[in-house]
Amino acid sequence: MCGIVAYIGQRDVCPLLIEGLKRLDYRGYDSAGVVVIRDGRLRVRRAAGRIAELERKLDEQLSGATIGLAHTRWATHGAPTETNAHPHCDQSGKLAIIHNGIIENFRVLKQFLAAKGIAMKSETDTEVLAQLISHLYEGSLEDAVRKALREVRGTFGIAVIHADEPDVIVAARRGSPLIIGIGKDEYLVASDAAAIVQHTARVIYLADNEVAVIGRDGFRTTTLDAAPVTKEIEEIEWTLEQLELGGHDHFMSKEIFEQPEALRNCMRGRIDLDEDRVVLGGLTTVARELVRVKRIILTGCGTAWHAALLGEYLIEELARIPCETEYASEFRYRNPIIEDGTAIISISQSGETIDTLAALREGREKGAMVLGFVNSVGSTITRETDAGIYLHVGPEIGVASTKAFLGQVTVLSLIAAFLGRRRHLSASSCHDYLAQLLKIPDAVEKTLEVSDQTREIAAEYIENENWLYLGRGLQYPIALEGALKLKEISYIHAEGLPAAEMKHGPIALINEDMPVVVLAPRGHWYEKSLGNIEEVRSRGGRVIAVATEGDDEIRELADHVLYVPNVPELLQPLVTVIPLQLLAYHAAVLRGCDVDKPRNLAKAVTVE
Repeated sequence: MCGIVAYIGQRDVCPLLIEGLKRLDYRGYDSAGVVVIRDGRLRVRRAAGRIAELERKLDEQLSGATIGLAHTRWATHGAPTETNAHPHCDQSGKLAIIHNGIIENFRVLKQFLAAKGIAMKSETDTEVLAQLISHLYEGSLEDAVRKALREVRGTFGIAVIHADEPDVIVAARRGSPLIIGIGKDEYLVASDAAAIVQHTARVIYLADNEVAVIGRDGFRTTTLDAAPVTKEIEEIEWTLEQLELGGHDHFMSKEIFEQPEALRNCMRGRIDLDEDRVVLGGLTTVARELVRVKRIILTGCGTAWHAALLGEYLIEELARIPCETEYASEFRYRNPIIEDGTAIISISQSGETIDTLAALREGREKGAMVLGFVNSVGSTITRETDAGIYLHVGPEIGVASTKAFLGQVTVLSLIAAFLGRRRHLSASSCHDYLAQLLKIPDAVEKTLEVSDQTREIAAEYIENENWLYLGRGLQYPIALEGALKLKEISYIHAEGLPAAEMKHGPIALINEDMPVVVLAPRGHWYEKSLGNIEEVRSRGGRVIAVATEGDDEIRELADHVLYVPNVPELLQPLVTVIPLQLLAYHAAVLRGCDVDKPRNLAKAVTVE
């Protein structure tokens, strides 16, 4: 992985490919490359580092070509070097491939090819696939790709060209997303709609084990076994403007401040106060069965797992259905007990997270109803679930998720009310809850006013390399999320804890001037949280409290207080997370970090 762009048409391909790579810049990468066919030859340029390094290597030899591939790589097999960068070519120099995913049996294939006298130049699994396709090539690139992929175990999203077939791109996928953009006398292939939205909004989404053969005058799709597949042309719902910075210094800042409107979009048309109900059209086909479930398992990874943990609290409180939250990456390797009446809710921003997909498939195999809550329309999770809900928060470019997290929590708040109303929640209680939920975007807008204050706090503590985040009840997942954000983008070590667990070991870490963020809004756990603050203070720690506006008592105990509006306890996480997002953002900026593209991270994790 990480970014794929390919083009065939009438335009000069190189500038278009570089532009597409820049649109995928946010996904995270460590090298980049491009290949075109010109004058019957492959012209390849690759570079370690950023796309700017690749641009310096472009020359007139690539100019005028009208077919080509480009890639940004996030290293898996082999270091991030020019030799390991994509595209990879075969021994003859006639075939080139770009690839997202992992070829699990590449060592066996490599030994097979070595026995045929084929040597590798790189450390990558991708070059092995290029050499295998070439070895099987007998005049038809399509046939050679099919034969090779039948021998492959693992995941792939690939695009392949051959100098002897200068009017054909062959693309295929299994577990790694690929879309085909349909323009006027031109076609594009990409791993993400962001790369092609400037050129066309009409796309098809390849499904697993599908192959597309794309020429200058059309394309056709089949299965790996050559059975024809008819694909529906869909429209990308995002606009180019949504992918621009819009006056912000970073996409993360833009997305944090977009959250009020993102939440309004997420809730639009889904709350009917006249009827005291939640309207979730994506669940219509499974609503009756869903209401009768006896157990719900929520799965996700990273930030999505934190949202799932909040969903567990909300669903158990409002719908009284037993819930548990599982790391998707662990769930798939267990032999989980899935009883009749179990539903699995898979949560993912991209809808392509490989671990979450694997957990979903494991649950489905064992007979569970599977639902997906994702942001990306047309993604794999949406096609493999029984039903689902889109977040509708707009594109999220920053690698560290912010508005998608709030969208996930909002959708989980809606599903909790949806199930609760159909089981035991009274009309009046449901009405009050939903009316308060509709006010949350305004509360988030108000909370964003603490941005300058969080910058000042960050400036005071950014030299501290160890932070603690403490929260009780619904604030515990927010403590986890706040700590994760700080780690992801500022590279400061931070640990989120249930506040009561601090005294069971981690309290040994607290020393003089250590920053400790305590989530202490008014509610059931307020007095207990004040006790935790006292424990920190007595050991010399510095307390940064997130508290309900109007709370003067906490000023006497905390070194800094970040106030949030007074909202119902079940909805507090939607506002208490905002100061923590801003704190992480400002810390990263002040430390000179690459906020939108933190090191070693990728936006969509499509490999294990």
